Amino acid sequence: MRDPNVSRATASQLSPARRADDLRRLRAERFDVLIIGGGVTGAGAALDAASRGLKVALVEARDFAAGTSSRSSKLIHGGLRYLEQLEFGLVHEALTERGLLATRLAPHLVRPVPILVPLPDDGGLRGLPARIWRRAYYGTGVAAYDAFAGLLGGGRGMPMHRHLSREGARRVFPSLRADRLAGAIRYFDGQVDDARLVVTLARTAASLGATVVTSARAVGLTRQAREVTGVRVRDLEAVPGSPDAEFEVRARTVIAATGVWSDDLSRMLNDVGLRPGLRVRASKGVHLVVPRSAITGETGLILRTPTSVLFVIPWGGHWIIGTTDTDWRLDRSHPAASARDIDYLLHQVNGVLDKPLTTADIEGVYAGLRPLLSGEADSTSKLSREHAVVEPMLGLLLVAGGKYTTYRVMAADVVDRAARRLGNARPSRTADLPLLGADGYAAMWRDRADLARRHGVPVGVLEHLLERYGSLTTDLLALIAADPLLAAPLAGAPEYLAAEVTYAARAEGALHLEDVLTRRARISFETSHRGLDSAEHAAELMGAVLGWNADVRAREVEHYRARVEAERQSQLMPDDATADAARLGAPDVRGFAADRGSDSDPSGLPAPR
Repeated sequence: MRDPNVSRATASQLSPARRADDLRRLRAERFDVLIIGGGVTGAGAALDAASRGLKVALVEARDFAAGTSSRSSKLIHGGLRYLEQLEFGLVHEALTERGLLATRLAPHLVRPVPILVPLPDDGGLRGLPARIWRRAYYGTGVAAYDAFAGLLGGGRGMPMHRHLSREGARRVFPSLRADRLAGAIRYFDGQVDDARLVVTLARTAASLGATVVTSARAVGLTRQAREVTGVRVRDLEAVPGSPDAEFEVRARTVIAATGVWSDDLSRMLNDVGLRPGLRVRASKGVHLVVPRSAITGETGLILRTPTSVLFVIPWGGHWIIGTTDTDWRLDRSHPAASARDIDYLLHQVNGVLDKPLTTADIEGVYAGLRPLLSGEADSTSKLSREHAVVEPMLGLLLVAGGKYTTYRVMAADVVDRAARRLGNARPSRTADLPLLGADGYAAMWRDRADLARRHGVPVGVLEHLLERYGSLTTDLLALIAADPLLAAPLAGAPEYLAAEVTYAARAEGALHLEDVLTRRARISFETSHRGLDSAEHAAELMGAVLGWNADVRAREVEHYRARVEAERQSQLMPDDATADAARLGAPDVRGFAADRGSDSDPSGLPAPR
């Protein structure tokens, strides 16, 4: 539990000193719930459990949101295409969560984004019946989407949809090809910086007393007879072979929220004669990032493709275009985008644009893996996005599947199971628990001009901070007041402040350069240099907080350069196998290359001890 004499904001700070203290707690204390995995589900479960008064710990092998949870389409949405699959319960659940996030839980991180559904033109009178049918069909679907979200404004957090003529659609999106457009329907979904939401979840859990440690790899389960009693953990920041490098964490219940690595735990349980009860397939989704100037439009787009749907989403000064949906059976730590993936996305989006995009327009590329519950479908795009909670062994719970938007529901479901086992009757509180930065955000946004004037920063800078940190912006402003040099832009990324890098190391648990350039900020895919021009400046700022000498700074920069080069090479390769081989040319900064398993899994667990 949190010390009542310490504010929530202070208690949430994941500083180097906090990490050392949390490592001490992991070694010395016994927890009610120990969570493996620092993605959105694991961080959400840590918050849910801590808010019920349970003694909670979370360990993450790499960094918060280092896997799937930082590589999404950046949307909080109900899944318009799931209506076609008649998954009405899933859509309603997701839209309810969207409303909670946008209005109550994280309005500083989730905001409305308009999206067009273009209606194709078949030409002439002969195509009129088809055009009428399509407008009615898609219009009914979008109307149902709004209906599931709730017809009244209160908890929706999003405006209602509306129909547009051909001219109306072209006014809001001039880059649409006029010869293929009969009109459009505009609706709204939520947009989010997925990695920042996960960090905020983890910090909110920490503010309630949870022990939260990254670079802490679970390497085995401990048990007595057929009951799991804890986890063996390796501190990847410790000197290899030192007495502090590996230790046991005791827990009454262990929750594995390991996403696409869930099957590795399942295989381990098979070694002791148990069937886990679920299987997870990894589906690769690739996204392209191009400058805002490459496409002229005020809204996003959702397009039909032969296998799924394609989004074109405005993202600050950029567009995000994605995604693919293909089976992936190679390295899960660093899924690679191939030239084939990139060509596919360009081909799909160029079918509706009046000025085709080329590879020369691409600023960044990222690939992620969706953890889908495995079924009989041949295509991953047909697999359900529902989630499952199973208890394959006494004291061990697995949660898998689902989608980013419904992380809170998944977390509540698995913690409900844990709470019943522990005799804790308190229900989930997270539907009414604003995340850090949400309280006071609306007032600060309303008064942002006065606030900017008082602190001597441009209004645009303050808006940028408010949309990333909410009311925690005051922490950044305090850093700048103490050291005005931190108000300077980061080299190579003028939209970010030097203070944000310092804050990431001081308060957000960033331990390595790539943690900042790829997740605390999104410089690795928002700039054509992929963060290379920012690396040395960022390393200096982080090093001042983390105590890096010149050799460590140089090593961090060199690792980041190798990572970028490996990703660039992978994106030139013709297929998944060659792209994967190229991406693996850069070792993980946390040292997984030396002890990877046969399938390159950094979170796989050996047999219980």
